[in-house]
Amino acid sequence: MAPASLLDLVSALPTNDQWGPQISTETMLDGVPYAPYSKADKLGRMADWTEGKGGDRQGRQNYGNRNYRDQQVYGANQQTNPFAIQAAEEEATFSVVDNTRTSTRTRGFGRGGGTVFGRGRGQRGGQAQRGGRGTFQRVGGRGGQQYDNRGGRGGRGGRRFGWRDDKPQRNRDASVQVKPDWQVREEIDFARLAKLNLATGDGEDLDSYGFLYYYDRSYDKQPGAVTSQRKLNVLERAAYNVTTSSDPILQELAEKDEATIFATDSILSMLMCATKSVYSWDLVITKRGNKLFLDKREGSNLDMVTVNENATDAPLEISEGNKDSINAPGALMLEATHINNVFPLQVVNESQSLKVNMPHEHPFYNEEEESDPPASKAYKYRRFDLSLDQDEEPLNLIVRTELDAVVKNNINGEDQYMTIKALNEFDNKAQGSGGALDWRTKLASQRGAVLATEMKNNSCKLARWATQSILAKADTMKIGFVSRVNPKNNNDHVILGVLTNKPRDFANQMALNLNNGWGIVRTIVDMCLKMDEGKYVLVKDPNKSILRLYSVPEHTFEEDADEGQIPEEDAEE
Repeated sequence: MAPASLLDLVSALPTNDQWGPQISTETMLDGVPYAPYSKADKLGRMADWTEGKGGDRQGRQNYGNRNYRDQQVYGANQQTNPFAIQAAEEEATFSVVDNTRTSTRTRGFGRGGGTVFGRGRGQRGGQAQRGGRGTFQRVGGRGGQQYDNRGGRGGRGGRRFGWRDDKPQRNRDASVQVKPDWQVREEIDFARLAKLNLATGDGEDLDSYGFLYYYDRSYDKQPGAVTSQRKLNVLERAAYNVTTSSDPILQELAEKDEATIFATDSILSMLMCATKSVYSWDLVITKRGNKLFLDKREGSNLDMVTVNENATDAPLEISEGNKDSINAPGALMLEATHINNVFPLQVVNESQSLKVNMPHEHPFYNEEEESDPPASKAYKYRRFDLSLDQDEEPLNLIVRTELDAVVKNNINGEDQYMTIKALNEFDNKAQGSGGALDWRTKLASQRGAVLATEMKNNSCKLARWATQSILAKADTMKIGFVSRVNPKNNNDHVILGVLTNKPRDFANQMALNLNNGWGIVRTIVDMCLKMDEGKYVLVKDPNKSILRLYSVPEHTFEEDADEGQIPEEDAEE
């Protein structure tokens, strides 16, 4: 007898014994609504008998397989799916890991084995992997690539979608602690500030105070040459950096109603170059009547000189893994500030018979109280017009500017005023050097490359210096190159050379737009003039490119200054 076909066998089965669930016309099953099919659902196998083949280990491998993951269960795209299968407790402990090949090379252990030293072009892996020879991973820049500590490309990862295209967050601390009773009044991001523009004139001189010594031209020898290297000496001179509200000249000008806004060049330059800043800083803005005073608080970091603030591989804090405490940002700032206080004193000829006296005496020096002689410094009070065509009343700003020395013009013999600043080199091989060249060997032959690298790594600092020189209407701007005698010692320094620049030309080389700076000042001023009388604090966010304006109680920061003082009642006892 011929065997029956499969179709005949199936048709011979009774209809009530067919395999599968019973057919029902109800739309509810035990209170659960019937979920219809969706075009977006991906239907996999009804029953996969090969999943567990090879034991539990094989099942785990299938779980991590891409083809397995793509076979989604019906209804998996729905947010609340009553039919979703809950993952077993054991499977929940596993996670998908990156099994992409890396391009690292091995050393000394043959092919494929041994210790990986990570000296290749960088990995394409996750956050824990570091690219190239560097010790810090940079996400963003050109297509989300990684950069090593030499500024080069450290990987081929390309653009990583979903990640921010900027430097990784360092979680730096704010320059001032924001207290609970401070209220945020305005918040402006740098993208908006960069679009501002206000054309302002060169300003006018109101008064000049102090005196200036002549610059020593012997420091202008060929930079980098052995004969031009001199040890940086520490000279004890009386120098001052008085804030706006404590300046008696500015207070007198305010009483005479000479302007609406009052500031110093250090404070004003920080505000004008705000979009180039990375570290946190703060300003205190006080409104009295219709006048604004831009101040710095006691212990502010505005007077500190930063080092490689804008470098791609900026110096790390000790808490971030920096093993060299002398190369931490705080230590480098103290070192750079000390150099900039001492360097201008050394490069002038202190001759009492050959010095230029301003029309008025030094406004802050008191011969009876000071034991040290005053430093060479001239204070010029200048006024700028920030008015717009639609303004009903003029809006003027008075700023106290500073000059460091004077020099004779070789052509006509006239006196030319100058500002004197100093760049410092700590260790071109250390972390945070920003790919800087060796000044001792490259400053003479590659002066432009050295200066270009400094413009990149210290764009905020150099922009502030150029702005201060332009505000003071200085004729020239001297920039000294000071390096450590020994990279491991931050106390002894040597002067390698001095470069001369014209402030306007130097600003153009840096693509510094002064009109944008004046636009930022006018915008912040307009915000404060619309508010009530009182005290406000402008803070640059430590980890974001944002400025925040807070309204604070009237006696903020004054209480902090009085904490160290003994009350009168206790003193009498």
